[in-house]
Amino acid sequence: MKRILMAIMCVLLLNIPLHAAELTVSAAASLTDAFGKLETMYEEKHPGLDVVMNFAASGPLYKQIEQGAPVDVFVSANTKWMNTAVEAGFVNREDVSVLLTNALVLAVPAGNKAKVTDMASLTSDSVKLVAVGTPETVPAGEYAKTAIVNSDLWDTLAPKLVYGESVRQVLDYLVRGEVDAGFVYASDAIKGGAAVEVASEIALDEPAEYPMAALKGSAHPEEAKRFTVFLQSEEAKAVLRSFGFSAP
Repeated sequence: MKRILMAIMCVLLLNIPLHAAELTVSAAASLTDAFGKLETMYEEKHPGLDVVMNFAASGPLYKQIEQGAPVDVFVSANTKWMNTAVEAGFVNREDVSVLLTNALVLAVPAGNKAKVTDMASLTSDSVKLVAVGTPETVPAGEYAKTAIVNSDLWDTLAPKLVYGESVRQVLDYLVRGEVDAGFVYASDAIKGGAAVEVASEIALDEPAEYPMAALKGSAHPEEAKRFTVFLQSEEAKAVLRSFGFSAP
């Protein structure tokens, strides 16, 4: 009888999952939906692994790494913050690769009541508020500021600007109709669905690239590198394309 009970206990124990290993991925806020799907796909392929997604603007994500956050993989929405991570010694430059690109667009709430057509039209009296990510920490905001400055419109538009902590916050302003226009990525405009319209695409001096890398201090270096390889697979790229991103 004891042997039978022990055998049953062994079977039960074998079916109780051990504490899952955690892989922390800090990724730009604009990747929230796409990476949410990729997280599920990857965990299905690797039972026992818990992929923990941490989404925010790229600047704050880097600051978390700088302050000692246990991050395994970093995906930035521009090269600036990844280069900063490399220069600070958190990432090996040879481990950095560009995962995807995105386009910056000028978007408006559905109906476009302010009649926004392009950046110049933002100077109209009908346009009261324009949302943009905080340029110092949000890559989309930095791209937008550069475009506005290059168009000699900064002094005119500065009083109208409302700043968001991430590009997704800017999207939220648009969806709720709290601003007349906003600068977001093309992928975010797709996320906005019928509540958001694209007025125009913004020409950039350089493409909006998303570099990624496993961190040197990762507690799971092999798993971190394996995850970056997965992100570059054809099935992962197909998911990214479905959310409005493009290949580099």
